[in-house]
Amino acid sequence: MTCDIRSALAGDAADISRVIIRALRETNAKDYTPDIIARVELSFGPAAVERLIDQREVFVAEMDNRVVGTASLDGQALRTMFVSPDAQGRGIGRLLVQRIEMVARDRGLAILMVPATVTAEAFYARLGFTAVRDAYHGEERTIIMERVLSRSAD
Repeated sequence: MTCDIRSALAGDAADISRVIIRALRETNAKDYTPDIIARVELSFGPAAVERLIDQREVFVAEMDNRVVGTASLDGQALRTMFVSPDAQGRGIGRLLVQRIEMVARDRGLAILMVPATVTAEAFYARLGFTAVRDAYHGEERTIIMERVLSRSAD
């Protein structure tokens, strides 16, 4: 089963929203309270995702013509990286990060930053990101991580 990474289109917003909300509820819920999950969900409804597609470089991962993951590049930050729970563990997240890194290199960025959730910290560490500091939004903890980008793909 192949996974294709492509730029997101406005018509992908509802599918992206579903992936994000499902990942929040099923994967991130083990590390965050229901109140935090509910608050974060408000930022990822279809209309909000459509605005993100206009503001950032957003990518989707597709398998069998179904959106199963997403990630975006916002300045020098990798953001909104989610993989559908039923597709996790298949290398989709790694493919999304590789695409973001490729675009970041093409833009001349030397460092890629990610505000990682507690849930995703180990994933990013396996990809060579290093924790720099913690950040809090109320009770929600994120870990600011960075990776120095080489001139060519690793």
